[in-house]
Amino acid sequence: MSALLHAKDLVVAYETGRGRVQALDSLNLTVEPGETLAIVGESGSGKSTLGLAVGRLLPAVALKESGSLTLQGQEVFAAAPDALRRLRRDLLGFVFQNPMSALDPTMRVGRQVSRAAGGCGTAEMQALLVKAGLDEPERVAASYPHELSGGMAQRVVIAMAIARGPALLIADEPTASLDVSIRARVMKTLLDLQKDAGASLIVLTHDLHLAARSCQRLAVMYGGRVVEVGRSATVLSRPAHPYTRGLLAAAAGNEAPGEDLKPIPGLPPLLRQRAPDCSFAPRCPFAEARCTDLRPEARELDRREVVCHLAERVLVEASR
Repeated sequence: MSALLHAKDLVVAYETGRGRVQALDSLNLTVEPGETLAIVGESGSGKSTLGLAVGRLLPAVALKESGSLTLQGQEVFAAAPDALRRLRRDLLGFVFQNPMSALDPTMRVGRQVSRAAGGCGTAEMQALLVKAGLDEPERVAASYPHELSGGMAQRVVIAMAIARGPALLIADEPTASLDVSIRARVMKTLLDLQKDAGASLIVLTHDLHLAARSCQRLAVMYGGRVVEVGRSATVLSRPAHPYTRGLLAAAAGNEAPGEDLKPIPGLPPLLRQRAPDCSFAPRCPFAEARCTDLRPEARELDRREVVCHLAERVLVEASR
């Protein structure tokens, strides 16, 4: 079975008033048909840039410098306008963090869902709303977005995302703007619909607990690279990269009673070019001289892929 999505040595940079900033640093990642993948990392790690790049939705100041990104064998950045429209329409569905910004405030919900489904009739439109967990489809369809709660609006966005049966759903912090009481239910709706459609799902998130509960596989991003990727249970139970270890120590819910969270010291890197060394070294408690002299490359270790010179030491620490 060939990969649905494949990024190889992908470099994306932004032109800013202070010069070029590199957001993706020779990134490599594969997504298989039907799988659920969480991509985690701090703000500035490159998660959202990657998510937007899949649909070639990056802002005008972004530049793909090198590498490739293919979806069902199509090179995304080389697609002609008509091919790109078909790719977005037929293969992709997006669920963004703030549902109110994803919906048109001047248009009734039913019309928006119908348009997302290619101009379907009322019955099909309402059936999509019901599939997304909305029990009063007539009332919801007749409403404007501001008349819905945040959870209902996000379910509308999910209905629109799955309307054409996409091959890949990309959800960027899909529950972050919602009340804690409904996050799990909205995420379950998204996962159920993804499974019914046979689609792949990428969840971009800060929430390690959401990733562990929802996704089969986990990719950890730092400095525009995937630094660790494997089965979620494997990576989170015995992290092999110091950054993954640091994220777990800083995540609420992992601390013992009375224990303080342990934030990762320092800040993520601001890259102007390809990092010649390990970009995490200035913040890493394991760092050695070679970490600042030699760029680490991906290698297989203990049922995952990791980008770290010292992964064996980190695994030993994780076992203690």
